[in-house]
Amino acid sequence: MTARRPRSVYDVGDEPDPRFTFANERTFLAWIRTALALMAAGVALDSLASALPETPRRWLAAALVLAGVAGCVLAWLRWTANERALRESRPLPGLPAALVLAALVASGGLALVVLTLAVR
Repeated sequence: MTARRPRSVYDVGDEPDPRFTFANERTFLAWIRTALALMAAGVALDSLASALPETPRRWLAAALVLAGVAGCVLAWLRWTANERALRESRPLPGLPAALVLAALVASGGLALVVLTLAVR
């Protein structure tokens, strides 16, 4: 059998029930979809919202794209931590980073509402 990567995950513990591994993978993919949506929203905002003032629009678009990038990194870190916990029969770790990401998205939405109302 060939070695699987990343070794920091697969070289520890025992093989978990495949259902748990698949559930962890689905959660990872959901985080990735969310990250892609954030990046797409940032690109769309910068490209299509020409009625908004340029500087705040660009900052908000960049913040959305950066939140998407952070979502990708958090997805990977979360997947590896969960997979290791499953392989070592430990409880799954908490998720404090989700609160930060949720706060960033909520702040971006609030800023967009304020900018839109200021233009009208």
